[in-house]
Amino acid sequence: MERTALGRTGLEVSRLGIGLSEIGFNLTMEEVDRASRIMNTALDSGINFFDTAACYGISEELVGATVSHRRDEFVLATKAGHFLPRGTGEDWTYDLVVESVDRSLDRMRTDFLDLVQLHSCNVAVLERGDVIRALQDVKAEGKTRYIGYSGDNENAEWAVSSGLFDTLQTSFNLVDQKAPRKLLPEADARGMGIIVKRPIGNAVWGAAADPKPYQHNSAYTEEYYRRAQVMQTDGPLAGEPGDRILLAMGYTLGHPEVDVAIIGTQRPEHMQSNIELVSDRLPISPETIADLEMRYDRVAADWEQRG
Repeated sequence: MERTALGRTGLEVSRLGIGLSEIGFNLTMEEVDRASRIMNTALDSGINFFDTAACYGISEELVGATVSHRRDEFVLATKAGHFLPRGTGEDWTYDLVVESVDRSLDRMRTDFLDLVQLHSCNVAVLERGDVIRALQDVKAEGKTRYIGYSGDNENAEWAVSSGLFDTLQTSFNLVDQKAPRKLLPEADARGMGIIVKRPIGNAVWGAAADPKPYQHNSAYTEEYYRRAQVMQTDGPLAGEPGDRILLAMGYTLGHPEVDVAIIGTQRPEHMQSNIELVSDRLPISPETIADLEMRYDRVAADWEQRG
């Protein structure tokens, strides 16, 4: 598995990481063996970047139950900022972020986190400053090594230009191409580690129907699926590979400013397939990437990043 530096952090990360939202939202603690197969397969195959969040269901508990004994083998990233249970209290306060970090440490059975990210707060919250100060304080206490921002559009632009964060996590894929137009070049120039979420666009390209990966949010992929339908009206892509997941991975990882792309799954066989595609079948043709970008430019003038 290819590894690269995560910006200026000094951390070395696999270019394929694992996102744990699907596991957290769709599995139960009775399915811990299934979660263990997914996460240990990832580690055994060279994936060393695990990304979760305090609000991703039971994802942090599953990390603690399955791979905490292998803590020195992976970079562990989480996110904070949402009151839990969602909608029952005030989001985005200093105390909430500090308490969230402590809860994450306990759930994942670790003494430290490698990265804590603010979880998609808006510019008004960022400018207020208290949640950024909370991250800086938990970093000073040794609870996390680095701090980052996860989000999109003008909120991510503020976070990048502020110079306050070590990493940026943002949406980028073949149907969501806004990030490399401005956001990624500036983040890269500032030495930020760049983490891409939704790197295969939730597998909408070539899908016969909307995949709907989340039981709790059936509308999550509707817009991506609509975009894919629009972009596919011109027929096959130039040099298009036969595997639609390979196409999606190859497009995102074909951009060298991307340090790590996080892909989630609740199926061990999908994890193994993703690993094989990244290890054995990349890169895809430059002509294919150019065709995707030409199609996007033609139809996507008003398409914003999707969180």
